[in-house]
Amino acid sequence: MLTTRFVDGSPAWMDLGTPDLEGAKAFYTALLGWDFDSGGPETGGYGMFTLNGKTVGGVMTVTEEQGKPSWSLYFRSSDADATARAVRDAGGTVPFEPMDILEYGRMGGFTDRAGAYFAVWQPKRNPGLGVVNEPGSLCWAELYTPDVPAAAAFYDAVFGWETINSPRPGGGGAYTLIRTAGGGEETSFGGIVPLDAVAVRAAAGPHWLPYFEVGDCDTTVAAVERLGGKLTVEPMEREGVGTFAYVADPYGAAFAVIRSAETPAA
Repeated sequence: MLTTRFVDGSPAWMDLGTPDLEGAKAFYTALLGWDFDSGGPETGGYGMFTLNGKTVGGVMTVTEEQGKPSWSLYFRSSDADATARAVRDAGGTVPFEPMDILEYGRMGGFTDRAGAYFAVWQPKRNPGLGVVNEPGSLCWAELYTPDVPAAAAFYDAVFGWETINSPRPGGGGAYTLIRTAGGGEETSFGGIVPLDAVAVRAAAGPHWLPYFEVGDCDTTVAAVERLGGKLTVEPMEREGVGTFAYVADPYGAAFAVIRSAETPAA
C-alpha cells in the first residue's frame, strides 16, 4: 500500500500541469476539499494543494507548447542523477535533466521505453506527500503500456521494483502488481495494465494514471460532471478492490477516483 514512509522507488509526489491555474484550483478544491497554498514568486507560480493542512500535491501552469494538461507522478530517489543514468541505460529518455528546486529537493523528468512520462524526487527540505490513502488523496497508481513484461523489466532496472501477477477476483485474467524492492506484498502501490485493456486509456498512449480515494464514487463522479469535468469510464465495482471510475478535469487532465473496499491507514 502507499505510505508516507518513503523508500527509493515509492510514489513520493505528484503535480498537475494545467493551462488554467485558477480554474483548476476551483475544480479540485470543490471536488476533493483541497486548499491551495501559493509558493510565491520564487517558485515561478508553482503552488501546493493541501488537505487538512497536509500536502497532497503540486500544481503549475503549462502552456500548449509545454505539454498537455496532466498529472505527473514522482518516485523517490536518493540520487536523481544516478536514476537518470539508469533510465538511459534501460532504454528510456531524460527530457528534464535532474535539477535542484530551491532548497526543497532535486527532481528529474523521464520517459520509459514506451514513452510514458514519470519523474523522481530526491528530497531535501520537502520529504514528499503529507498524506495518502485518505479520502481526497493519492491511493494507487497504474501504468498503461503496450508491453507489460518490457515495462516491468525497465522499472526493475531503474528502481528495483518487483512485480507479481495477482488473479483478478471472479476470473478475467491476472493483474500485475508493483511493489518496492524487498518490501514484500504490503508495499504494493500500483499496477501495470495493457494499454489496449481500456479504450479511453489506449487513446492517450502510454502513461501513468493516479487514483484518488473518495468517500463515495458515484457522488464524486456526479460532482466531476457538475464542476465541468468529464466521466470517461462509468463506475465499476470489483470485489475486494472497491468502486472506481475514470474521469478528467475541465482541461483534460485524467485521473481515477475510487472508494476502496478497505481504506488502509497511511
